[in-house]
Amino acid sequence: MEQYKQEFIEFMVECNVLKFGDFVTKSGRKTPFFVNTGFYRNGAQLRKLGRFYAQAIKEKFGTDFDILFGPAYKGIPLSVATSMEISELYDKEIKYCSNRKEVKDHGDTGILLGSPIADGDKIIIIEDVTTAGTSIGETMPIIKAQADAKVCGLVVSVDRMERGQGTKSALSEIEETYGFPTTAIVTMEEVVEHLYNKPYNGKVYIDDTLKAAIDAYYEQYGVK
Repeated sequence: MEQYKQEFIEFMVECNVLKFGDFVTKSGRKTPFFVNTGFYRNGAQLRKLGRFYAQAIKEKFGTDFDILFGPAYKGIPLSVATSMEISELYDKEIKYCSNRKEVKDHGDTGILLGSPIADGDKIIIIEDVTTAGTSIGETMPIIKAQADAKVCGLVVSVDRMERGQGTKSALSEIEETYGFPTTAIVTMEEVVEHLYNKPYNGKVYIDDTLKAAIDAYYEQYGVK
Protein backbone atom coordinates (compact mmCIF):
# COMPACT_ATOMS: atom_id res chain seq x y z
CA MET A 1 0.00 0.00 0.00
CA GLU A 2 1.26 3.47 -0.84
CA GLN A 3 2.76 5.44 2.02
CA TYR A 4 0.33 8.34 1.71
CA LYS A 5 -2.61 5.96 2.11
CA GLN A 6 -1.16 4.52 5.31
CA GLU A 7 -0.60 8.06 6.57
CA PHE A 8 -4.17 9.03 5.72
CA ILE A 9 -5.64 6.04 7.58
CA GLU A 10 -3.60 6.90 10.66
CA PHE A 11 -4.56 10.55 10.27
CA MET A 12 -8.27 9.63 10.34
CA VAL A 13 -7.75 7.56 13.48
CA GLU A 14 -5.80 10.37 15.20
CA CYS A 15 -8.54 12.89 14.41
CA ASN A 16 -11.30 10.55 15.62
CA VAL A 17 -12.82 10.72 12.15
CA LEU A 18 -12.67 6.97 11.58
CA LYS A 19 -14.66 5.26 14.32
CA PHE A 20 -15.59 1.68 15.10
CA GLY A 21 -18.69 0.58 16.99
CA ASP A 22 -22.42 0.70 16.20
CA PHE A 23 -23.62 3.41 13.85
CA VAL A 24 -26.34 4.14 11.30
CA THR A 25 -25.45 5.65 7.91
CA LYS A 26 -27.42 8.32 6.04
CA SER A 27 -28.89 5.52 3.94
CA GLY A 28 -30.18 3.78 7.09
CA ARG A 29 -27.70 0.93 7.26
CA LYS A 30 -26.36 -0.25 10.61
CA THR A 31 -22.59 -0.30 10.30
CA PRO A 32 -19.61 -1.24 12.54
CA PHE A 33 -17.51 1.61 11.17
CA PHE A 34 -18.18 5.25 10.43
CA VAL A 35 -16.32 8.12 8.78
CA ASN A 36 -17.23 11.59 10.05
CA THR A 37 -15.20 14.40 8.52
CA GLY A 38 -16.88 16.82 10.92
CA PHE A 39 -14.15 15.84 13.39
CA TYR A 40 -11.49 17.67 11.39
CA ARG A 41 -11.73 20.74 13.57
CA ASN A 42 -8.62 22.90 13.34
CA GLY A 43 -6.52 24.57 10.71
CA ALA A 44 -3.67 22.10 10.76
CA GLN A 45 -6.03 19.16 10.32
CA LEU A 46 -7.94 20.82 7.47
CA ARG A 47 -4.73 21.77 5.69
CA LYS A 48 -3.45 18.20 5.91
CA LEU A 49 -6.81 16.79 4.82
CA GLY A 50 -6.89 19.17 1.87
CA ARG A 51 -3.44 17.96 0.85
CA PHE A 52 -4.56 14.29 0.84
CA TYR A 53 -7.58 15.21 -1.28
CA ALA A 54 -5.45 17.33 -3.62
CA GLN A 55 -3.06 14.42 -4.19
CA ALA A 56 -5.93 12.03 -4.92
CA ILE A 57 -7.53 14.50 -7.35
CA LYS A 58 -4.26 15.15 -9.16
CA GLU A 59 -3.59 11.42 -9.50
CA LYS A 60 -7.04 10.61 -10.91
CA PHE A 61 -8.20 13.77 -12.69
CA GLY A 62 -5.19 16.04 -13.10
CA THR A 63 -5.78 19.78 -12.62
CA ASP A 64 -7.57 20.67 -15.87
CA PHE A 65 -10.85 21.70 -14.28
CA ASP A 66 -12.38 24.94 -13.03
CA ILE A 67 -14.44 24.38 -9.89
CA LEU A 68 -14.34 22.13 -6.84
CA PHE A 69 -17.93 21.71 -5.67
CA GLY A 70 -18.53 20.68 -2.06
CA PRO A 71 -22.18 19.91 -1.21
CA ALA A 72 -23.45 21.47 2.02
CA TYR A 73 -22.61 21.13 4.73
CA LYS A 74 -19.52 18.97 5.12
CA GLY A 75 -18.41 19.60 1.57
CA ILE A 76 -17.99 23.32 2.24
CA PRO A 77 -14.72 23.14 4.24
CA LEU A 78 -13.52 20.25 2.05
CA SER A 79 -13.81 22.35 -1.10
CA VAL A 80 -12.09 25.34 0.52
CA ALA A 81 -9.20 23.40 2.07
CA THR A 82 -8.57 21.31 -1.04
CA SER A 83 -8.64 24.23 -3.47
CA MET A 84 -6.05 25.95 -1.27
CA GLU A 85 -3.80 22.89 -1.31
CA ILE A 86 -4.13 22.45 -5.09
CA SER A 87 -2.91 26.02 -5.40
CA GLU A 88 -0.03 25.34 -3.00
CA LEU A 89 1.05 21.98 -4.43
CA TYR A 90 0.41 22.42 -8.14
CA ASP A 91 0.26 26.20 -8.70
CA LYS A 92 -3.23 25.84 -10.16
CA GLU A 93 -6.04 28.19 -9.15
CA ILE A 94 -9.24 26.17 -8.77
CA LYS A 95 -12.39 27.96 -7.64
CA TYR A 96 -14.48 26.52 -4.82
CA CYS A 97 -18.26 26.39 -4.77
CA SER A 98 -20.91 24.99 -2.43
CA ASN A 99 -24.66 25.12 -2.14
CA ARG A 100 -26.77 26.61 0.59
CA LYS A 101 -29.46 24.49 2.16
CA GLU A 102 -31.81 27.46 1.87
CA VAL A 103 -31.85 29.96 -0.98
CA LYS A 104 -30.72 33.41 0.16
CA ASP A 105 -33.03 36.23 -0.98
CA HIS A 106 -30.97 39.27 0.06
CA GLY A 107 -27.41 40.52 -0.33
CA ASP A 108 -25.43 37.79 -2.10
CA THR A 109 -28.58 36.08 -3.32
CA GLY A 110 -29.00 32.57 -4.66
CA ILE A 111 -28.26 29.04 -3.63
CA LEU A 112 -24.46 29.06 -4.08
CA LEU A 113 -21.52 30.00 -1.89
CA GLY A 114 -18.16 30.86 -3.41
CA SER A 115 -17.74 30.88 -7.16
CA PRO A 116 -20.72 31.01 -9.48
CA ILE A 117 -21.05 28.25 -12.08
CA ALA A 118 -20.87 29.31 -15.73
CA ASP A 119 -21.50 27.60 -19.05
CA GLY A 120 -18.55 25.40 -19.98
CA ASP A 121 -17.14 25.08 -16.47
CA LYS A 122 -15.56 21.74 -15.63
CA ILE A 123 -16.43 20.61 -12.11
CA ILE A 124 -15.11 18.02 -9.65
CA ILE A 125 -17.47 17.16 -6.77
CA ILE A 126 -15.79 16.58 -3.40
CA GLU A 127 -17.50 14.67 -0.58
CA ASP A 128 -16.57 12.94 2.65
CA VAL A 129 -17.93 9.47 1.93
CA THR A 130 -20.60 7.95 -0.31
CA THR A 131 -22.57 4.97 0.99
CA ALA A 132 -25.52 4.56 -1.36
CA GLY A 133 -25.15 7.51 -3.73
CA THR A 134 -28.12 9.40 -2.31
CA SER A 135 -26.26 12.69 -1.82
CA ILE A 136 -25.11 12.83 -5.45
CA GLY A 137 -28.73 12.51 -6.50
CA GLU A 138 -29.39 15.68 -4.51
CA THR A 139 -26.30 17.52 -5.76
CA MET A 140 -26.50 17.01 -9.51
CA PRO A 141 -29.80 18.92 -10.03
CA ILE A 142 -28.37 21.89 -8.12
CA ILE A 143 -25.34 22.05 -10.40
CA LYS A 144 -27.31 21.49 -13.59
CA ALA A 145 -29.77 24.23 -12.67
CA GLN A 146 -26.99 26.83 -12.64
CA ALA A 147 -25.48 26.55 -16.11
CA ASP A 148 -24.42 24.23 -18.91
CA ALA A 149 -21.44 22.94 -16.93
CA LYS A 150 -19.77 19.53 -17.03
CA VAL A 151 -19.21 17.40 -13.93
CA CYS A 152 -15.93 15.60 -14.62
CA GLY A 153 -15.69 13.44 -11.51
CA LEU A 154 -16.27 12.75 -7.84
CA VAL A 155 -13.68 12.34 -5.10
CA VAL A 156 -14.43 11.00 -1.61
CA SER A 157 -12.16 10.34 1.35
CA VAL A 158 -13.15 6.70 1.87
CA ASP A 159 -14.71 4.22 -0.53
CA ARG A 160 -16.93 2.12 1.74
CA MET A 161 -17.03 -0.57 -0.95
CA GLU A 162 -20.66 -1.50 -0.52
CA ARG A 163 -23.72 -1.72 -2.70
CA GLY A 164 -25.58 1.37 -3.73
CA GLN A 165 -29.20 1.13 -4.76
CA GLY A 166 -28.68 -2.14 -6.66
CA THR A 167 -26.05 -4.88 -6.79
CA LYS A 168 -23.05 -2.77 -7.79
CA SER A 169 -20.96 -0.51 -5.58
CA ALA A 170 -22.26 2.99 -4.89
CA LEU A 171 -19.33 4.56 -6.74
CA SER A 172 -19.81 2.24 -9.72
CA GLU A 173 -23.51 3.14 -9.83
CA ILE A 174 -22.65 6.83 -9.77
CA GLU A 175 -20.23 6.33 -12.66
CA GLU A 176 -22.86 4.49 -14.71
CA THR A 177 -25.75 6.82 -13.85
CA TYR A 178 -23.98 10.14 -14.36
CA GLY A 179 -21.18 9.20 -16.75
CA PHE A 180 -18.20 10.51 -14.84
CA PRO A 181 -15.35 8.71 -13.02
CA THR A 182 -14.96 8.51 -9.24
CA THR A 183 -12.04 8.03 -6.89
CA ALA A 184 -11.24 7.83 -3.17
CA ILE A 185 -8.17 8.54 -1.09
CA VAL A 186 -8.47 5.05 0.43
CA THR A 187 -10.85 2.09 0.38
CA MET A 188 -12.22 0.26 3.42
CA GLU A 189 -10.32 -2.80 2.24
CA GLU A 190 -7.10 -0.80 2.61
CA VAL A 191 -8.21 0.48 6.03
CA VAL A 192 -8.81 -3.07 7.26
CA GLU A 193 -5.54 -4.27 5.76
CA HIS A 194 -3.59 -1.56 7.55
CA LEU A 195 -5.28 -1.76 10.96
CA TYR A 196 -6.29 -5.42 11.40
CA ASN A 197 -4.50 -6.85 14.45
CA LYS A 198 -1.79 -4.20 14.08
CA PRO A 199 -1.38 -1.85 17.04
CA TYR A 200 -1.29 1.86 16.32
CA ASN A 201 -0.32 4.20 19.17
CA GLY A 202 -0.55 1.21 21.51
CA LYS A 203 -4.08 0.18 20.50
CA VAL A 204 -5.50 -2.43 18.13
CA TYR A 205 -8.44 -0.77 16.41
CA ILE A 206 -9.59 -3.76 14.35
CA ASP A 207 -9.33 -6.98 16.35
CA ASP A 208 -10.83 -10.37 15.48
CA THR A 209 -14.26 -9.43 16.88
CA LEU A 210 -14.51 -6.20 14.93
CA LYS A 211 -13.13 -7.86 11.80
CA ALA A 212 -15.92 -10.44 12.07
CA ALA A 213 -18.50 -7.62 12.36
CA ILE A 214 -17.03 -5.88 9.30
CA ASP A 215 -17.08 -9.15 7.36
CA ALA A 216 -20.73 -9.68 8.35
CA TYR A 217 -21.58 -6.16 7.22
CA TYR A 218 -20.06 -6.78 3.82
CA GLU A 219 -21.83 -10.11 3.59
CA GLN A 220 -25.07 -8.15 3.83
CA TYR A 221 -24.20 -4.93 2.00
CA GLY A 222 -21.07 -5.72 0.02
CA VAL A 223 -20.96 -5.99 -3.74
CA LYS A 224 -22.12 -9.43 -4.85
